[in-house]
Amino acid sequence: MSDFPRWKYALVAIVLVLGIVYALPNAFLPVPAVQITANRNGTVDQALEQKVSDALKQQNIATTGVEIKGDHLLASFVNADVQRAGADVIKAALGDDFTVAFNLKSTVPGWLTAIGAKPMPLGLDLQGGVHFLMQVDQNDVIDKQETRYADDIRSLLREKNIRYESVTRNAVRGQGVSIVLKSAEDRTAATNAIAAEYPDLTLQDGLATGDRFVLNAVVRPDKLRELSLNTIRQNLGTLRNRINALGVSEPIIQQQGDSRIVVELAGVQDTAEAKKLIGATATLEYRAGYGTPQQAIDAVRSGIIPPDARLYKNREGQPYLLSKNVIVTGDQLADASSSFDQTSGTPAVSVTLNAAGAKKMLDFTTGNVGKPMGVVYVERVVDTKIVDGKEVRTPKITEEVINYATIQGVFGKNFQTTGLRSPKEASELALLLKGGSLAAPVDIIEEQVIGASLGQENIQKGFRAVMIGLALVLLAAAIYYKLFGLVADIALFFNLVILVAVMSAVGVTLTMPGVAGIVLTLGMAIDANVLICERIREELRNGSTPHAAIRAGYDKAWATILDANVTHLIAALALTTMGSGPIKGFGVTLLIGILTSMFTSVTVTHAITALIHGHRKLKTLSV
Repeated sequence: MSDFPRWKYALVAIVLVLGIVYALPNAFLPVPAVQITANRNGTVDQALEQKVSDALKQQNIATTGVEIKGDHLLASFVNADVQRAGADVIKAALGDDFTVAFNLKSTVPGWLTAIGAKPMPLGLDLQGGVHFLMQVDQNDVIDKQETRYADDIRSLLREKNIRYESVTRNAVRGQGVSIVLKSAEDRTAATNAIAAEYPDLTLQDGLATGDRFVLNAVVRPDKLRELSLNTIRQNLGTLRNRINALGVSEPIIQQQGDSRIVVELAGVQDTAEAKKLIGATATLEYRAGYGTPQQAIDAVRSGIIPPDARLYKNREGQPYLLSKNVIVTGDQLADASSSFDQTSGTPAVSVTLNAAGAKKMLDFTTGNVGKPMGVVYVERVVDTKIVDGKEVRTPKITEEVINYATIQGVFGKNFQTTGLRSPKEASELALLLKGGSLAAPVDIIEEQVIGASLGQENIQKGFRAVMIGLALVLLAAAIYYKLFGLVADIALFFNLVILVAVMSAVGVTLTMPGVAGIVLTLGMAIDANVLICERIREELRNGSTPHAAIRAGYDKAWATILDANVTHLIAALALTTMGSGPIKGFGVTLLIGILTSMFTSVTVTHAITALIHGHRKLKTLSV
């Protein structure tokens, strides 16, 4: 009689059903689509949906659907050729108020999506896309930090009433800041004040000549290394935020070494659009208001702009006159976060300035209470085009007034910027200000484009490899072990199903190394059944009854199967934790595959065997 408990039957049934359900989305292939995302002046609504549909109809471009998905619009097409033509038409119809990018639309049924079932995202080598290797300018990190320390030291010396002649950066990068003071007492006071305020600086007395007493402040090496790593991290975060606007599925953005960043965008074929997004910067400028809004309207009508003023407009086209002199720029922002105005309850951005910016803002507001001040949003995008076979990069700057209000009181380091339409806009602006501009410039030193056709060819080859490998293993097992071989084949099939389901649920990106890991997993999974079948044969040769042979075969083989798979697990863990890129992808697939194969090779086959033989009187076994 069978000794396989009922709760194990229930466990096997539940796992197999869940495996089938969560692997099923991979059978629904995505279709080419174009994603339309609103920039600051655009809005995704029904009117936009109708405008896109009309533009495509006018050009006789067939679409399988145009619909609003969250905060973006998605137009789907039958193939990649129609997708490219549709993207060109949509770009021409919408202009610069919207970002138009290639994407893929999921065809997974809604009931699967509702329970969290989703297909595995495909990597760059399977889906095609672009690969960028970028070099971060570490010298710029040193330049900015030394300049920041020079500004802060000036403010500190003024605050402490310490007499000084000059505070300048040394000519050689990395040699810090040179401070020239009036007396030895001033140098001692400056040393104590700077040491207490900025412990990351190493202070050394320089040469003293006459009434010039020099103090050198050099940034500690460990601080420079920390700044370098923080710069890389901030650039990584900034690039992730920007690339999210493209709607790329599972982009790879990771650090390589101490000064390089790898960006891989699967499914993106428009490198110019990707470069444009990666190179964008955004900031704010605080400028003194010039007259009233009516004076700005009169200036527009007359065409006469005061020589010390500039004409700006807000998103609705309302003109404003602002001073040419900037009070504070976004470079002097130390922090920014979205919030709500305490008085009106409208969305706002809370801004914190560094010492130099706080001093400028305090000086300006002290003498200009009751006068207007404007906040200008500045976005710089580098537009890349191919002209006569050469890449031409053209900077494009957009400027708009987001706030124009009267200064009600004196403020300096901390204040709020209002005039935003929604909490989402406030959050996005805070994100742009805090991490929207790169902490240090990056140069693209390597660029590769993998075509969609090559990706499709890789998918076909990978699928063929899996199917051939699976078929050969199934055939060999069925011929050699007969009925028990067929049971092993069924378990092997469910092993593949459960493996795909787990990878889909976890969100593992499938790459060619991952496909290799699947093939290897299928080949290794049958090993456990080989051990079980050989143990059963051995027990039969020793005179055991069929039921006793089955029981002993599974019991005695389990220890060997566990030992073998533990060593495989250790190797897979090492690949997963210490590897990166293709090696990590292979290791993750192998790790999951080992765990699923242990379950299917032992528990699932035992359940099927118990169902077949458990309640029958047996004279022999087909093994």
